[in-house]
Amino acid sequence: MTSKPQPQLAVAPLPWIEILTYWVLSFGSHLYSFYQLHRFSKGKVDSNVSAYLFNELRINDQEDTSDFEWSFWTGWAKRSLLWTLIGHGVISRLTSIFYPKLRLPALTLYGLLAATNVLGIKGVSVLLVHLGLSFSVAQLRKPALSWACNLLLLCTFHIQQLQEIQRGWYETEEEYYLLLFSVAVCGLRFISFSLEHCWCPLERGGIEQLYWLFSYTFYHPFFYNGPIITYKDYVEQMWRPAEESDKDKSAFSYFVLRSGRIILWWCIAEYMIHVIYMHSIQSNETYLEILPPWALGGLALALVQFFFVKYLVLFGLPSMLATSDNLVPPKLPRCVSIMYSFTGMWRHFDEGLYRWLIRYIYVPLGGSHHGPLYKMFSTGLAFGFVCLWHGGHDYLRYWALMNWAGVLVENGLKSLFASSFIHSIVVSLKSKKLDLTSTWPCVTRFFLHFCPLFTHTIL
Repeated sequence: MTSKPQPQLAVAPLPWIEILTYWVLSFGSHLYSFYQLHRFSKGKVDSNVSAYLFNELRINDQEDTSDFEWSFWTGWAKRSLLWTLIGHGVISRLTSIFYPKLRLPALTLYGLLAATNVLGIKGVSVLLVHLGLSFSVAQLRKPALSWACNLLLLCTFHIQQLQEIQRGWYETEEEYYLLLFSVAVCGLRFISFSLEHCWCPLERGGIEQLYWLFSYTFYHPFFYNGPIITYKDYVEQMWRPAEESDKDKSAFSYFVLRSGRIILWWCIAEYMIHVIYMHSIQSNETYLEILPPWALGGLALALVQFFFVKYLVLFGLPSMLATSDNLVPPKLPRCVSIMYSFTGMWRHFDEGLYRWLIRYIYVPLGGSHHGPLYKMFSTGLAFGFVCLWHGGHDYLRYWALMNWAGVLVENGLKSLFASSFIHSIVVSLKSKKLDLTSTWPCVTRFFLHFCPLFTHTIL
């Protein structure tokens, strides 16, 4: 006996005038709050604010340089990374045209040489040691041992004596941090290879497996900062003949359009830090207390919007090059102003990391297929790993706990509203032939539209 399907509540589309009204109010509130924050940044609300921002905080040449990540990666891009990425694209294109069979070895060798040029022989040696240990332990085909090995390798970041030795290899802190970021991102690749080999041992010999791991590790566009793709996806997509991944649009038109978008995003990010000193203001508790309400809301919006645009740039160029190499990179981050849930933020902002966590942590530990307790446990360990991978600092622990709590609350409410009790209410309402979409007042729909934006701003 089959169960009777539960009725679904049909929702009528909103009138276009109402949708237009929401868009106008949304954009208007964004722009007005940004304007108020801009006035505060330039000292038009309080002249003492401007003097302090320029004299005490990191404001140089009308630019807010307090965001470490943006200053770090744009600095490296101007020094070398932008040019090595362009070199990768040139070599990939030339080998694809003249020597297709040599494309993968050429890209692997180029990635290794580019990493050696920036990190030095000692820095690359650290990566090779991690790679060798992960590869050796993976041959035992014990997932638990592979996890233990790779987690121990990640924990070496916190050994003070090792940090001092590695800092001594470089003249600046930026060079050491680049090594740190590279090892962290490559650690995700080592875990991906190890677990894929444990679950489904490859028929290839050990030398060929090592070759593919080298190629996966030193693939230059994804080497330093991602985005993340799994070992399984990388091998399958690189193995495909070029004819299977041809697109309707020419490579040249795709390159021009995508490059134009990346340049536009870069200009928007630079414009934001030149007209709104959001990162310097957020680091000063006094100014957070005296900010006008609209400027405070603008600060919250500006921070998350800048974070979004920043990763459009950081992931945009590597993803464009990967697409030209027949790979299918994760989708670029979705605009944060249209996301209103913790689960949506995790699922759509860094899709590569999300898929990685789902495949290697959430699903193997039970996920949602073994009841709510397994789901809570799997989700908690996924956030715990993200905290450890980012450094495991105290503020990261609080951040991970709050995100875990937010996901649990959302899932609990979703289960509640999807219960049979709610469906029975729907059935009773439909039996009375009530058209809910026509009886809801416009004010309610206005609240439901702006609730995501309000919630995201508060968080």
